[in-house]
Amino acid sequence: MPVTLGELNTLTTPLSIMRFWELICTCLCFSLASSMATLPSPVTFRPFCMVTWCFFFTLTFLIIAINFIQFHSLLPLSWKNLTATVASLGALMSLAATFAFPWVLVSAYEFKGPFITVGSFFATVAYAVELHLIRTQGAGQQRGYMSSVPGFLKTLQVFGSCTALVLLGDQAAWTWQRSAVAASYAVCLLASLGTVLVMIGDCAARCPVPFDRLLAGLTLLGVFTYMTATVVCFSRVLQEKDMSLVTCCEAAIACITLLVYTVDLVFSVKLLCDRN
Repeated sequence: MPVTLGELNTLTTPLSIMRFWELICTCLCFSLASSMATLPSPVTFRPFCMVTWCFFFTLTFLIIAINFIQFHSLLPLSWKNLTATVASLGALMSLAATFAFPWVLVSAYEFKGPFITVGSFFATVAYAVELHLIRTQGAGQQRGYMSSVPGFLKTLQVFGSCTALVLLGDQAAWTWQRSAVAASYAVCLLASLGTVLVMIGDCAARCPVPFDRLLAGLTLLGVFTYMTATVVCFSRVLQEKDMSLVTCCEAAIACITLLVYTVDLVFSVKLLCDRN
């Protein structure tokens, strides 16, 4: 099947306009941030922001190029799930960078900082609008799994684990408590990320066990794992003499992610009951 270029009007659709806006905002953010002086604290926040903007700039550019040359029909993956995942995760990660980068500027004033923060916020809005357009386009057509509520919950789980690991990496010396919660976050991140990749690769039907039951089992594991991590996080907050804002944020993220896993478990159990 030959690869053909799309019509130029494909670059003027609402989806394409939002993607071009994402390119402009993320490019503005990492270009200005890369020229700023290195600040000592917090250690992990600036790399997190830079990786977020550069990574989603690259993904968005590739999506625009592949969509224009009509190459996505030849790719062995679900294009609907891929674009929905990039849009939802891009919105969440850009939102986190919007709040994290001003934190970097607490110790020093840079005139570029407000422009970077505003650019990151507009990138968040653009990704959110793109996700809305993906969910509403093609009325009557079957949507991808990642455009549904359970798919968005999987994206939230990946986002929660990534954010918690970033917050954990900026804290003081390692203890057994930090090692335990880091292992919990990593296990849940791998499980959720694996689920997302299976859906993007359209490999659920090739799973040797019923995939809906596997999802329910992994979600139940995530609930118990995050219950443990949340208890450990709040115990660390109570034990600290000088309460750290980073530790409090980590505990809040762990609590929110636990709620996401709980809601996802309800959806998984409901799906199993409906099929039985």
